[in-house]
Amino acid sequence: MIEHWIEHNESHIESFKEWAQKAKKDGFLDASEDILGAASKIEEANKYLNKAKEELFH
Repeated sequence: MIEHWIEHNESHIESFKEWAQKAKKDGFLDASEDILGAASKIEEANKYLNKAKEELFH
């Protein structure tokens, strides 16, 4: 299940980064930064999930 969550999060990260770029292009700089901040938090969550996966399977 953890691997699924990690992969699912990765797809969200990619999508968030794409939308942040679109927002920035359209002049919504603060919104762009907030979206990138959300992507960063998901990346952080994946670090914890990867650590948990290692702890469970090693």
